[in-house]
Amino acid sequence: MEKTSQNKFSQRHPLIFGFMLIIAAVVIFMMAMAVFNFLFLEDRSRFRTGEKIGVVNISGLITDSREIVDWINELKRNESVKGVVLRINSPGGVVGPSQEVYAAVQDLARTRTVVASMGAMAASGGYYVASPAHQIVANPGTLTASIGVKATLTNMQELMRKIGIQDQAIYSGEFKDAGTVMRPMTDREKEYFQALIDDMHDQFVQDVAQGRNMALEEVIALADGRAMTGRQAYQTGLVDVLGGMNEALELLRELTGIKESAGLLEGPVQKVSLVRRILGEFSLTPDFAGPRWIFTYE
Repeated sequence: MEKTSQNKFSQRHPLIFGFMLIIAAVVIFMMAMAVFNFLFLEDRSRFRTGEKIGVVNISGLITDSREIVDWINELKRNESVKGVVLRINSPGGVVGPSQEVYAAVQDLARTRTVVASMGAMAASGGYYVASPAHQIVANPGTLTASIGVKATLTNMQELMRKIGIQDQAIYSGEFKDAGTVMRPMTDREKEYFQALIDDMHDQFVQDVAQGRNMALEEVIALADGRAMTGRQAYQTGLVDVLGGMNEALELLRELTGIKESAGLLEGPVQKVSLVRRILGEFSLTPDFAGPRWIFTYE
């Protein structure tokens, strides 16, 4: 009997044929997982009609604002979203991205009622992004406040000397080398960095005062870097209500009149590539591309 063209191809190109089978199996598996996720795991409330509550999850160190800001903007464009809860579990973040999230929340609060719900921690940059919300809810034991700016600068001159490494770089100006690990800072460099820190701290204080509608002097008195429990922050006026996520949702419903049957739209949804979903994240490349020092709200 004459062999089919398929058999001929599989015999003539076994590696290619095997690879095609693997790809087909992976595609079928991913489609099955997508269907399973939609039926059993996905929050399908986004497909329902009627009023909805948006939830913005802000977790971990705030180093990149893009996904958070994009999600906030998506909720703003969605007319079915009548109110938004910011669920914050963050120890702080880099100044620039924290300011971008703050601005997005501030803009959202002009057209939607926004309630911030603090989890285990919403300190420094975590508190900063919550401050434009109409109401802030924190657990009594939440760690929050910590209004201040920090820059960590390390002097490794003695270590470099012991292992025979010397800095021979050429710089264009006096302060281009400021903060190097190869030598101690000069007095002028300390003044230079202190001026940067003071200006960022002033921006922090002014934004919190504006977001919370507090007198600038009140915030200045609390902005010495101290962390507070949720209960302490409530007593100083940095927090409005003591409670958890359920209390935040209930408060939002009271402020907006949204029914309990309203669905939740939670995000931002983490975007993971197909290869990373299958194999997981694996990297042998260290990241030394960043600056020697980073200013953070922490």
